[in-house]
Parts: sequence; structure tokens; C-alpha cells
Amino acid sequence: MTVSSDRSPVTDAGAPLDGFAVEGSEGSAAADIAIRQLRMLGAASPGPDVAVRGAGRARARAEAGSAGSLVLAADHARVACALDWAGPLALPLEDEPGVQAACGLMHVHGRSSGGPRPLAIDYASAVGGVLSAQGLLAALIGRLRGGAAELVRTSVAQAALISVGQYLAAATASGDERDAPAAPGGPPFTSADGVPFEIETFEAERWERFWSLLGADRAALARGWQPFQHRYAAAVCPLPPELHATAAARVFREAAGAAQAAGISIVRVHGAAGERRRSDAAEPPPWRLTGGSSDTPGPPPAPCRPGAGLPLDGLVVVESTRRVQGPLAGHLLRLLGAEVLRIEPPGGDPLRWVPPTVGTCSARFLALNRGKHVVEADLKTPEGRRQVRELTAGADVFLHNWAPGKAAVFGLDSADLFAVRPGLVYAHASGWGDARQAGAAMGGAEPLGTDFLVQAHSGLGGLVRPRGEEPAPSLMTLTDVLGGLLSAQGVLAGLLARCRGAGGIRVDSALYDGAALLTAAAPSGGARRPRWGPLHPPLRTGDGYLALGPHARSSPDRVARALGADRPAADAAAAVARLCRGDRAADVAERLRGAGLSATPVCTDLADLAADPRIAGALDTGGAAFVRSPWEFTS
Repeated sequence: MTVSSDRSPVTDAGAPLDGFAVEGSEGSAAADIAIRQLRMLGAASPGPDVAVRGAGRARARAEAGSAGSLVLAADHARVACALDWAGPLALPLEDEPGVQAACGLMHVHGRSSGGPRPLAIDYASAVGGVLSAQGLLAALIGRLRGGAAELVRTSVAQAALISVGQYLAAATASGDERDAPAAPGGPPFTSADGVPFEIETFEAERWERFWSLLGADRAALARGWQPFQHRYAAAVCPLPPELHATAAARVFREAAGAAQAAGISIVRVHGAAGERRRSDAAEPPPWRLTGGSSDTPGPPPAPCRPGAGLPLDGLVVVESTRRVQGPLAGHLLRLLGAEVLRIEPPGGDPLRWVPPTVGTCSARFLALNRGKHVVEADLKTPEGRRQVRELTAGADVFLHNWAPGKAAVFGLDSADLFAVRPGLVYAHASGWGDARQAGAAMGGAEPLGTDFLVQAHSGLGGLVRPRGEEPAPSLMTLTDVLGGLLSAQGVLAGLLARCRGAGGIRVDSALYDGAALLTAAAPSGGARRPRWGPLHPPLRTGDGYLALGPHARSSPDRVARALGADRPAADAAAAVARLCRGDRAADVAERLRGAGLSATPVCTDLADLAADPRIAGALDTGGAAFVRSPWEFTS
């Protein structure tokens, strides 16, 4: 983690939300996460000094027809957030399982298992909570810059769609290279002494050397490289069984030695977050904000332009990022109105041409980078670095996700850029946060800071699956998405502090912080894995799958009666499964809703989801389906 919970989020200038109070709906997982994050930034509970309940019209509009509401208020500014389950989706969504089922989370997470599977944590709600906090921070920045928005709306369903945005774009690309369905399977591996482990490398030569040192068949290791390399994009990794057999023939110490010799990263898969962190430990903030001295603050962010509809309108972000986490952070800031100048190497980012494509550009790349202005610069040369400094001199934010130490090598670290732009918000999105802590925790040099290694080490790979199943990171990029969200949120906190008179601010966040947020939100702080009953996995129906809501899962007798059982069954859950098989998922869901029970047909094809007119309000289509902004701001 990047900072302890008792540390001020801005060391020199105080917390960005000092003087504000936050209040929200009780019992909503998403609202609880949003409130905790706003309090980490200095917002207080309601008290005599700040009358949150006096927020009046903004609060009433947030609560009307909403599954949750939040209000952030001080004497001089008030903003509110309405958090729904479905948002613009014309679907009867009212719980986490329904959102996971309808919006593709179960489908993408379940690809490696061969069928839809729920995430055993409230992932969509967690992302929705972060979006809610971001919306409030952005609205407040807009108000302090002269804007009029006092209400922001978002939803858990839109959070889920943001999470599967890359997969959705790839599944709907208009070109001929759509991803072909892949067989299930993938890491982790298990050693002869019973240690599950994940590995990571971006280089085929190192992959080959690792498996050769372990004695793997050369044909098998050659066949395994492409699915291993492609697993981030496909959420599935059908490796040759010979590789699993090779790993199972060696003790973990031998595998770790081969990894060190080959120059790849290897990490044990921990079963629950409690193995990495005491369950009673305070939840750490997901970002570290430092600086903020008002001695040389530089000019404050420019006022909003007349008629601006988005809170970051007129602000400029310079972004130098790759893969998912950093580009997503810049994408979210663009959706909030900022102009994003994206630095790419001469000839463009190589990921632009990875199929499937829309025209000549990768659909996945467009899902994270459309609408950004590209500036090509070779950062390995003095001229390229000079270009970046010149761009940053007129910017409000500089964002990168370079490897640790690279910024200093380039001469583009926070101190270097504060010299050319004193009021800059400088954001570094990393993998592990504190490299020394990551290296010490794993007994050596810092491993590559990638999604699946972070899931493995943090215990998240255990929490996404119930007790009784072997711990295994999801092949859906859970921490890449949350890491990007948290980086953007840290930038918003920095911009808010700048609006309130602070100087230049550095924001550090990490993929590991996304894992920590999820584990802290899990029962007992992630110390225990969830226990599933027989109705937790989706049920097969005549035309697909059906996910039961929490009340239905815990009341199999009631479900069986609603589906027409004429007498109590010895095994009600088995009776429910049998009754579902002969009917359409939508018809079964309708009958259960008539009995007061929630159930949702499960999306098993993202192309079908994009074609559903009930989803159209959340998507843009133009060669592929792209997720629209998850926020709506109104005055």
C-alpha cells in the first residue's frame, strides 16, 4: 500500500476536503466505499459546523428514485450524487448479482472456467463507489471554477460496463478479426510441494528459457506463448497441459530459481487477503498525495468557460501511458471534460494495431484512448523530453505509468516538471506502490507490476472465488480497471486542492491499491473467503443461464414454489435447477419477480449485449460498441 491510514493525504497543505462533510445512504456497498474515500480526503461526518442536511434541493434530487445518495457540503459549496443500480439501462436491476449477470462481468470472469461465474466480491459496487466519489470531486471542482452543476448521477451498471469496456469493444469490432472463442483454462500453476503460483514476462525469449530450465517440452512451451501473451485481452489462457505437468513436477524453490535465472517474475497465490494483511488493520488510502506547499502555488486552474457542461472543461492533461491502468485514467479525465494530450513514440503506440480493429486502429485501444490528441515524441532523446516539458508547461496534469525510476532517468520526475509548471498535478500510476515494500515482501527484486501478479500476492485471487475452490486470480483485469479509476480519482483530489490554493501536488497510486480497496470491502476485511450455496452459480435454463438474487438464493423452497413445484422437495435447490432447465431464462426471471424474488438472465455474448436496445443508452456505436461517460452532471 502507498500510505498509512493516519497520514495526511496532502502533507503540506492539508486535506483537499478539509471543511466539508459527507453523508450518504446507509447499507449500500457502493455508497459506503465512496464515503470512506471522501473521508480519507478530509471530509468529516455531519456535525454542527456543516449542515449537510441543509443541502436542500441537491440532496432531495439525489435521493429521488435512487438506490443510494451522497451529499458533500461546506458553507460555500454543496454537491450531491444519485447512485442507481441500472442508470440509463432499461433493465430491472436491483442488486450486485443482477448487475454482474446483465452487464457481462459473470461472462468475462467465467471465460477461463468454461461458463459464466460470479465474482465472489461486490466488484461492480466497488467500481460504482469510486465513480460516485469521482463524480462528487469533479462536480465540486467545477463549482469552484465557476460551474453550475450541483448534482451528478451514476450507476452500478455503468460501473460494470466500464469494467468490461475493452472486451465489449473487441467483441463488437466491425473488422474481420474478431476474437475467436477460446477454450477455457489458464494459470495459476501448482508446484510439487503444493504452492500455487503466477508468472509474468513480456518477452518470448525469457518465457522459453524459464520452461526450458524446468525441462518442459519445447513444442508445448512454444504453443503456450501466444495464449499466455494474449490472456489480458481475452480473459482466457488455454495453456498446453504439459506446462502444468512440468510445474507440478518441480518444487516451488526450483520454479523460483528458474524464474530468477530466466529474468521473469514469479509470485505465490495467496488464498485470502488476511494472509497479507491483518483483518483489523485500518484501511489505507488508495493514493498518496504529497506537496501542496502554497509558497509558489502557480496559477490556479482556469475558470470554466461560459456554458461548459463538464467540470474539467478547459483543463489540460498530458499523458504518457501504456496498457490499461494509465490510459483508463486519462480516458476518465477526458470524459469529465479535460483535453488529453497523449504522448506516443514515433510511429505510434504499438498497441494501436493489435486486432480486432475498427478501421486501422485496435478496438481495445480505442476503448481507452479515443478522443485524445496524440503527440509523438521519443523520450529516449533530449528533443523528445524537451517536447514533453514544453507541453507540460501549459498543462494542469501530467500522468504516467512508467516503470519505477524511469521518470528520474528521463529528467521528467515531479520536481523536474514542477520547475516548469509550479501548479502542476503530477500523477504516477504504478503496479506495487512502494517498490521496496513489494520486493521485501516477495523476497527479492520487485516483480513486474501487472494485474494478475497483484491479484495473486494481495489475496484478491482467493477472494474472487468461494471457499472450496482453489485460489486463482481472475483473468479479467480487475486491478487494472480499479487502478486506473483510483489514479484518476487521485488526480481529481489534487485538482481540488489546487482550486483551494495548494501548490503543485504529486499523486501516487498503484494496482495494489485497487486490490486493497476490494479486500477491505470484503467481509472481515478480506480475512475470510465467502461460502457459496448450491444456487450461487448461475442456473442453466433452456436458452442460457439465470443468476438468482440474494433472497432467491437463500430461499430455495420459495423459488421452487414460484416455479410451479406442487409440494416441498427433499432437495429444494436441485428442484429449482431442474425446473429452470426447460424454460427460457427471461420467462423464469419474470415468474420469480412476480413472487417478489430477483433473478437476471446472464449475458453470455458481449455482442448480443451491445445489440440489446435496453442497453443502448449507455453505449456509443461506431465500428464497435464503446461505453459512454458514466456520469451525468446537472445544475
